[in-house]
Amino acid sequence: MRAVVQRVDGASVVVEGEDGPETVGEISGEGLCVLVGVTHDDTKEKAARMAAKLWSLRMLTDERSCSDVDAPLLVVSQFTLYGDARKGRRPTWNAAAPGDVAEPLVDEVVAQLRSLGATVATGRFGARMRVGLTNDGPFTVLLEM
Repeated sequence: MRAVVQRVDGASVVVEGEDGPETVGEISGEGLCVLVGVTHDDTKEKAARMAAKLWSLRMLTDERSCSDVDAPLLVVSQFTLYGDARKGRRPTWNAAAPGDVAEPLVDEVVAQLRSLGATVATGRFGARMRVGLTNDGPFTVLLEM
């Protein structure tokens, strides 16, 4: 499991709905925007470890964590984190888990965060999403479980 974690001052996810663009997830103020990718050997246990790490990671102002200040998180699935572009000009997605494996594990990260007390907004799995954010710092970290 892989995550790109950004300290943000607000973030949102918009998808195209029947009646036009629809905001499906949004956080305001200081928090984290987390793009989560899942590979074939990921498990619920890895998802739980990822959630615990995200909740306690000291990336916010004055080296605080989301758990310290009850900061929100926006979690967005992103299979492209497992893209491999080392050969040729077109990435391959062989390392990314298929949707029926990945979706429950991304949902597990969200569920585990919520069980820890986090306020979590999400994107919509499998949808074409427009993620907007204000990266604060910028401060971006890559996590692997």
